[in-house]
Amino acid sequence: MIGGGNITRITYFILLGFSDFPSILAVLFIIFLLIYITTVTWNLCLIVLIRMDSHLHTPMYFFLSNLSFIDICYVTSTAPDMLFNFFQQQRTISFVGCMVQYFIFSSMGLSESCLLAVMAYDRYATICKPLLYSSIMSPSLCSRMTLGLYMAGLSGSLPQLCALLQLHFCGPNVIRHFFCDLPQLLKLSCTDPFFVQIMLAILTITYGIASAIIVMLSYGYIVLSIMKITSAKGRSKAFNTCASHVTTVSLFCTSICFVYFSFSSGGSSSFDRFSSFFYTIFIPMLNPVIYSLRNKEIKEALKRFQNKRRLC
Repeated sequence: MIGGGNITRITYFILLGFSDFPSILAVLFIIFLLIYITTVTWNLCLIVLIRMDSHLHTPMYFFLSNLSFIDICYVTSTAPDMLFNFFQQQRTISFVGCMVQYFIFSSMGLSESCLLAVMAYDRYATICKPLLYSSIMSPSLCSRMTLGLYMAGLSGSLPQLCALLQLHFCGPNVIRHFFCDLPQLLKLSCTDPFFVQIMLAILTITYGIASAIIVMLSYGYIVLSIMKITSAKGRSKAFNTCASHVTTVSLFCTSICFVYFSFSSGGSSSFDRFSSFFYTIFIPMLNPVIYSLRNKEIKEALKRFQNKRRLC
């Protein structure tokens, strides 16, 4: 800490992480490390598979590869630092490092929210406008939509970062969490965080409600279109087309509930930390599994990749 007159400015924070579970610390480290490695590996493999297989060069898989990329960035913003601090005596993170960590974490979260809305629109175009799908979801439009969702994530996180930098942190500097989460930072602030809370509420309404409206409208039209299909096989195929995305959206909404619970409680209890691990690391691990298990095109692409390896 740096003192100046009667003001003490914090230059670092102490992340307690899971240090209050010393008896199972080694077990938690192994479990969390395996989950992190699996998350990065599965998402990276999915990106490579989509990139290499020409049959998967469609808007759906283009957006799916971006979802995997966002999940890798999302989980890497918190997990490596958490794992490194497991057995450190001084579990510290610099003030700048803390701000950067939250900025990346927030940017990826907001970008994923926008991406899920874009993917819902893609599913709508697939089922409701099959004859016009190629012209609606053109490569140029997909590229612009992808660039737009990343810019939206950055635009939503930058005001939060600027507002956080305006707050004064004069002590204590102990964060009862494994990463720099917003509720904990506001709790440690020596100044009134009302402006940051108002900004967070506005961003939540803007991004959350806008994405939710797009998803609900898309699936509303999808359900109406599916009900018009006379054959049971056609209906089943249409439902299967949307099943993976619906599951991913449900998990994402569940994670948002965890965020709000953490925000209202201060995010310092053991339950808050384990629930945060669920939505920051565990859900990104599930996304590639969800899109691969019941996806015939992914399975066929894997078979083609294996056959190429055998020939080589």
